[in-house]
Amino acid sequence: MLLAAAGHASAVDLFNGKDFSGWELQTTPAAPMSAAFTVRPGGVIASSGQPSGFLATTASYRNYRLHVEWRWTAKPGNGGVLLHISPGPMDRVWPVSLQVQTKHGSVGDILPMAGYGFAEPPTSAPGAQPVIKARMAADSELPAGEWNSADIVSRDGTVEVTVNGAAQNKVTQASPRFGRIGFQLEGAPYELRGVALTPLD
Repeated sequence: MLLAAAGHASAVDLFNGKDFSGWELQTTPAAPMSAAFTVRPGGVIASSGQPSGFLATTASYRNYRLHVEWRWTAKPGNGGVLLHISPGPMDRVWPVSLQVQTKHGSVGDILPMAGYGFAEPPTSAPGAQPVIKARMAADSELPAGEWNSADIVSRDGTVEVTVNGAAQNKVTQASPRFGRIGFQLEGAPYELRGVALTPLD
């Protein structure tokens, strides 16, 4: 199912605050949802950060503004928001997707995962792995324990990332231009809230 943009649309919460309807978990080794994610009071989503893998919407989206809030609940670690998750060869446990990095110290970096593409050259060294397009501005991540926010606009192959009000990254000719939305598990526990998507014209 592909949910396209609609005129004058309002934001839609991607988590219903009660359970994980509309989401699916893919991890290595395979794990039940309860081992990786739980719903806390107030609609906060808590992640154990493990095992390695990702939580993804069952629906696909294109042309949208995505708002995400997260915080580290213990030692800050690694994580990311996955955009445009699509079928194809996996890179270890990662699907074809565009990762907006939430890793401590690297928030706002963009990584093309499993063959994803965009027009701009990476800032990482030739041949280095992972391939990275680093953030464009000074670090705007908040201290551990505080809620960070990211606003991601994806429209017709252009993806722009703002973190805590600071414009941090932009890519064009993103391919694929649509797909599912997900959150990584990379070892560190964290919380999510306010995950809302607004379709765009």
